[in-house]
Amino acid sequence: MTTTAPAPHSTRALPAVGIRTRLRSAAALALLPLLTLTACGSGGSEGGAPAVAGAQVPPVPSDDPVADVRTVESIAALLPAEVRKAGTLRVGSSVGSPPSAYYPNGQDKPPAGQDIEIADAAAKVLGVKLERQDASFETILPALGSGKYDLGTGNFGVTAERLKTIDFVTYVNDGQGFAVRTGNTKLTGQVTDLTQLCGLTIGTGAGTTFEKTLTAQQGVCVAAGKKPYEVKVFSETGAVTTALQQGRIDVVMSTINGLRHQAAQPAAQTTFLGEYRRLDVGFAFKKGSPLTPALQAAVNELIKNGTYARILKKWGTTASAVDTSQINPPEHT
Repeated sequence: MTTTAPAPHSTRALPAVGIRTRLRSAAALALLPLLTLTACGSGGSEGGAPAVAGAQVPPVPSDDPVADVRTVESIAALLPAEVRKAGTLRVGSSVGSPPSAYYPNGQDKPPAGQDIEIADAAAKVLGVKLERQDASFETILPALGSGKYDLGTGNFGVTAERLKTIDFVTYVNDGQGFAVRTGNTKLTGQVTDLTQLCGLTIGTGAGTTFEKTLTAQQGVCVAAGKKPYEVKVFSETGAVTTALQQGRIDVVMSTINGLRHQAAQPAAQTTFLGEYRRLDVGFAFKKGSPLTPALQAAVNELIKNGTYARILKKWGTTASAVDTSQINPPEHT
């Protein structure tokens, strides 16, 4: 889907002499690292890099569940012979913000997060190393078909449309939710029906299931005799946050885990409005990939040996645990 993203900053010019205004702008920018959203594949990380490189972000919890993971030869044997010989898998990785995937120490350091650790642990079970390449969320799925990557990570949600061209190996159940800036009076309480958004401006990530859901249902307000909601789509999650803090959008639609994590940060000044819809989330592969049985078995081994539970506990996402990994489950309706 091709979308033109709004500019990440307001186009309104600052007055030549406006100390108070400049201070407010600086304060808003200082909040951005804490407010950067995880653009989940729950629609999609359906996300980008932190808004301010090197700025303070939540530290990585100290537990290291991946350290004790060992290769399981019977599972490694499920990999194609050429992959075992090469010993690597090329991963297109969308790195956005915690708890899914983010840069705790700036982009010159390795990424951290739930998705990163599950992928790393699965690779260790398979006895291979991951060759991780950063990529914007909306470019990963098309690149799988071209063979650029062996698999993609970005908190990709499983949808019927994506299943036409992509294979998935699931590892968590996340989904779609909404958040507002704390103190917002236009929208309060859990969003269970999109007609609650009528007349509001909603910000979300480009190429995500959030964008698809909102655009597909835009007619519900007119049908209800109400003013339509407006959808603003951004290619970077930091730009969504800027727009929310500056009042250019009223509400954000993004991943449940990302919004919940964000709202828990004292300086974030956002309020999570609860779960709207759940979606399975998985590693993405080109259709017909021979890698899916091996990755599914690896994830199920992590569930069996307790590593999976430790990873989710570390990142505060235990509520998104699955009992077993699946290949191409149907979309939740």
